[in-house]
Amino acid sequence: MRTMKLGAAGPTVPVVAVGCMRINNLDGPAAERFVQAALDLGANFFDHADIYGDGACEEIFAKAVHMSPSVREKLILQSKCGIVKNPRMFDFSRRHIIESVEGSLRRLGTEYLDVLLLHRPDALMEPDEVAGAFEELAAAGKVRHFGVSNQNPGQMKLLQRAMGSRPIVANQLQLSITNCNMISNGFNVNMENDSALCRDGSVLDFCRLHDITIQPWSPFQYGFFEGVFLGSDKFPALNRVIDEIAERHGVSNTTVAIAWILRHPAHMQPVAGTMNPGRLADICRAADVTLSREEWYAIYQAAGNVLP
Repeated sequence: MRTMKLGAAGPTVPVVAVGCMRINNLDGPAAERFVQAALDLGANFFDHADIYGDGACEEIFAKAVHMSPSVREKLILQSKCGIVKNPRMFDFSRRHIIESVEGSLRRLGTEYLDVLLLHRPDALMEPDEVAGAFEELAAAGKVRHFGVSNQNPGQMKLLQRAMGSRPIVANQLQLSITNCNMISNGFNVNMENDSALCRDGSVLDFCRLHDITIQPWSPFQYGFFEGVFLGSDKFPALNRVIDEIAERHGVSNTTVAIAWILRHPAHMQPVAGTMNPGRLADICRAADVTLSREEWYAIYQAAGNVLP
């Protein structure tokens, strides 16, 4: 698996992250087979969150990988915190962050996380309180690197000011061929059309300027979990173009969809959500496929995106 640097100061990681949100849908043997398949592919970066399966996903993963000190050395583990389900709210308080990390460490059977992300913005965030929690976790050796999820540039700048020299290494954001407003608004500067609307504060450019790795989530979804665009009759032109390019490269349409994201010079790390070992192999194969400029633009426009 081709590797990259996570942010300016993060670890060296595979260009594809393995999302574990659905691992609780697998029984024990299937989970073990899936995790081993990922490791065999060189995909040893696993993305978790304390709310996935109400914590069960982290426990299932630890059992599936047969967590031990020697196994842990081969893994890069990321988890997220900040979403509270009952009552529904977001919580970036020191207490919640510390307790969430302690819970994740216990369930994962490890003494540290490589990366901790704040999971969606908390309107009541006190930046100094968050930075203090981060320092406490780092000093205790419980978290090595920190990042965010679904945050805009202003929110990141506010937090970074409190964090001082400790950099934000990643921002996990929704991005796919059919959900790419962060790319489209860059084409439509000063235009009077919907694509010119910048809904994220130019987060793509901000992350590139500050060496923050974007981790695209739901890279195959259209809308907000409305469905997968591959094979969908809602996107006939897109599927036709992807299939043609896939045949040209001798790979699957799944590979091409991820290769489209990896072709962007922002050096993103897409998060694969599949629990199917074969599909994961197709996703990881994208690390070895480089789309031409013509192919990238053909896919972009086939999704219904219009160039000015």
